[in-house]
Amino acid sequence: MYFIVALSMIVFSAMAVTTRKILRAATYLLFTLFAGAVVYFMLDYEFLGAVQIAVYAGGIVVLFVFAILLTSRPGDNSERLTSKSRVLGAVAAIATLVITGYALISRVSVALAPKPEMQALDMQQLGSTLMGTGDGQYLLPFEAVSVLLLACIIGGVVVARKR
Repeated sequence: MYFIVALSMIVFSAMAVTTRKILRAATYLLFTLFAGAVVYFMLDYEFLGAVQIAVYAGGIVVLFVFAILLTSRPGDNSERLTSKSRVLGAVAAIATLVITGYALISRVSVALAPKPEMQALDMQQLGSTLMGTGDGQYLLPFEAVSVLLLACIIGGVVVARKR
C-alpha cells in the first residue's frame, strides 16, 4: 500500500508542475496532499492526517483556487515557458537528486538501528506544544504562516481589483 501511495504522490506532483492549466495544477496538488494524509494515517498518526486534510488539503488548496479565480482566467492555458538556462536547471536537478540520494543512503544504518520506546502523547501536551511560546513550542511559526496567508489573500484581492 505504501508503494501505491508513494507512486501516486510522485505522479500527481509531476502532473501538478507540468500541466499548463492552472486549476488542474491545484487539483493535482490536492491529490498529492491527500496522499500525504494517507501516509500519516498508515503510520497511525491520525491527528496529523486530519490536520493535513483540514489545513492543507482543505484550507490551502481552497485559498489557491480562490486566488486563481480572482487573478486569472482559469480555463486558459498558461504560456509555454522559454528559458535560456535549461541546462543549468537540469544540472541543478541532477545535483539535488544525487545529494538527496546520498543523504538517504547514508542514513539507512541509522534507520535500521533499534529505536527506543515512544510514550503516548495526550492532546493536552500536544496542544501546549503547538500553541506554547517556550523553547520547542510552535506559536510563533503558526502565527507567521497565518500572517503570510492573510497577506496572500489581500494581495490577490488587490490584483483582482486593478482589473
